[in-house]
Amino acid sequence: MKLITFMLGLVIGSFLNLCIHRIPLGISVITPPSHCPKCNYRLGVVDLVPVISFLLLRGKCRRCSAKISVRYPLVELCCGAAFLGFFLYFGLSLEYAAALVLFSGLLVSSLIDIEHRIIPNGVNLAMAVPAVPLLLLQSAELLLMGLFGALVGGGLLLLAAVLSKGGMGGGDIKLAAVLGLYLGWPHILLVLFGACLMCSTVGITLVLLKKKTLKDILPFGPYLSIAALTVLLWGDEIVSWYVSTLLKGGI
Repeated sequence: MKLITFMLGLVIGSFLNLCIHRIPLGISVITPPSHCPKCNYRLGVVDLVPVISFLLLRGKCRRCSAKISVRYPLVELCCGAAFLGFFLYFGLSLEYAAALVLFSGLLVSSLIDIEHRIIPNGVNLAMAVPAVPLLLLQSAELLLMGLFGALVGGGLLLLAAVLSKGGMGGGDIKLAAVLGLYLGWPHILLVLFGACLMCSTVGITLVLLKKKTLKDILPFGPYLSIAALTVLLWGDEIVSWYVSTLLKGGI
């Protein structure tokens, strides 16, 4: 099972690479078949084996020798490792299925956000739709907590967007709602706090290093994604540690 889950992750990672490339361009992820974006050479089966094809082709197109981004094998390996890691953590369960859907969507949205500064509605929708049955099959209470989390997550970022007069993108607001759906209340608060903390820290550091100015906008999606995955795995432990720290401090 460990080998199967890892290999499944590699295959899904290959498909996610396709989504990352095509969705921002408005191209269907179904048709046309995979091809070289430079010479339109249609890729064969031997060109599409995750990671291995990249190594055998030495990172170049078989026909025109155009360079293939190293992002492709890295995404595939990342997916393989994540699918295996979640399996070891959750076992073969509904929680495992939910984690795979969430991780896949966050990986796609984060890389698109980094490159294009957008989080497509289709990606958020692809995460949100399966969340409802996955939560309901576990318990109705879990779904209700998720719906409340979605309201809080999306609502808080919507409020931030209004107060900052557009400083927060619509894609970030919808992504926060999706994360609230998966992680529920009150864990969505921990996600938003962690994402804001990371984004602020990176932003201040880049300004001090004179790599960015105060007017530059950082993509917020990747920070939401990192915070969400952290809370997914260790949210309860973080909350317990925080509560125990408060109690020891006499607050």
